Amino acid sequence: MTEAVPSWRRRAISVAAMRELARAALPRPVFDFADGGAEDELTLRRNESAFDDIDLLPRPLSGAATRDLSVDLLGKKLSLPVIVGPTGLGGLFWPDGERCAARAAASAGTAYCLSHGSVCTLEQLAGTGVSPRWMQVFIYRDRGFTRELTERAATASYDALVLTTDNQMLGNRERDLRNGFTIPPRFGATGLAGMALKAEWLWRMRKELPRITFGNYVRPGEASDIKSLAGRMSQLLDPAMHWGDVDALRKLWTGPLILKGILHPDEAKMAVSRGVDALIVSNHGGRQLDGAASGLDALPAIVDAVDGRIPVLVDGGIRRGTDVVKALALGAKACLIGRPQLWGVAVAGEAGVARVLEIFAQEIDRAMGLCGVTRIDQIDNSLLLKQRIGQGS
Repeated sequence: MTEAVPSWRRRAISVAAMRELARAALPRPVFDFADGGAEDELTLRRNESAFDDIDLLPRPLSGAATRDLSVDLLGKKLSLPVIVGPTGLGGLFWPDGERCAARAAASAGTAYCLSHGSVCTLEQLAGTGVSPRWMQVFIYRDRGFTRELTERAATASYDALVLTTDNQMLGNRERDLRNGFTIPPRFGATGLAGMALKAEWLWRMRKELPRITFGNYVRPGEASDIKSLAGRMSQLLDPAMHWGDVDALRKLWTGPLILKGILHPDEAKMAVSRGVDALIVSNHGGRQLDGAASGLDALPAIVDAVDGRIPVLVDGGIRRGTDVVKALALGAKACLIGRPQLWGVAVAGEAGVARVLEIFAQEIDRAMGLCGVTRIDQIDNSLLLKQRIGQGS
């Protein structure tokens, strides 16, 4: 007897559809926590609209009966050029959300990056055995804590360290302010009255909400509630970080070191000269500096600056397989997704993230076939309409 297809899966025909399913499933403050950006959200919107300024120029007579979506990155072969990027508090959207997403990424044959602000600890994530797994760190005022997280990641055999550089001050995320967003979420009588349609989320999370915390920041003998830890995290951020801190981290971490948050080509050149192994062109999903360039708009200059010496990745606004193809054509080695995997985990946990990655794989494969491309390394700027490239960047 054929097993019935879940109703959510029948409706999850695209990443945009998954977003709407997540909107329906989550309380508004929780949905907006993932979905929102900084201030007027100009950069958030530009992250997506930048892809509209790039046109593909297919060559269907090249012949592409079969397509290979795999890519070699930092000594690992990935089944597709889409990586699950770091997003905080995945466990707020589904019980054990980070490990659900990591297992989905591993099943799809791609990498997963754990956020510093995850609910589970980095050791708990490593306990799943998923690979490749990356760990996100910051440069903190307490450099000893940066060292501590780095050493823990090494002990837990993480495959790469991702130093995020654009979170040295917290962005002004006005949706969260308007919603009075708190963690764990608290709802007054009026709010609770309007929660009937979110009953499934409330029931699913009933045991999780009181225990949600930032797992990697819990220390023996110190307060472990999320309010205390959130305050400590904000105090740890250091706007005085500098290249000397990157040098120190490079000496400490012997595996692949990736810098995330690069938008300026001069910083890309500096990173190469200091032994960084890869870059992620990123504006933190439009959640930090509103008005910052989109990742796609900044990408070509970064690629030129690096000149093939290290791989360049990009994130921000990637919602379609064609977005991935356009980014690769502009010189990216692979793309990272943040919000799409959170929408997936909010809808169906591991199965939801698996569906998001499946959608990307299907759309990339279709785009490659229609463009006459059989391998990822054949995707270059010859697939792009040049006039539009100049207008959009």
